[in-house]
Amino acid sequence: MIWRRLILVFSIALNLVLLYSLVWGTRGAVAYRELKNEQTMLVSRMNALDTINAELGKEIALLKSDAKYQEKMIRSRLNFVKPNEILYIFPGGKPESSGASQDEPKN
Repeated sequence: MIWRRLILVFSIALNLVLLYSLVWGTRGAVAYRELKNEQTMLVSRMNALDTINAELGKEIALLKSDAKYQEKMIRSRLNFVKPNEILYIFPGGKPESSGASQDEPKN
C-alpha cells in the first residue's frame, strides 16, 4: 500500500516537472512561439531584401546595356552637364530632385 502511494507521488512529481519543461522550458511552447515570431519577422525581412535585390539587378542590367539610362543616371546623380548647359543647384533642395523631372532632362 505504501509503495503504491510512493509510486503515485513520484509519478505526479515527474509529470509536473515534465509539464513545466514542456511549457516553460528552453525548448518548450513559450520558446517555440518566440522562435516562430522571429522566423516570421526574418522571412518578411528576407522577402523585402529579395525585392530590393531584384530591383538592383534590373538597374545593373540597364546600366550595362542601355546608354541612355547610363547618361540619365550620370546626369542626375553626379550633376554632369552637356556642353553649353548650365546647372543650377539651389540650397536646401534635394540633389536628386532638381529640375522638372528626375527621369527626363529639360530641353
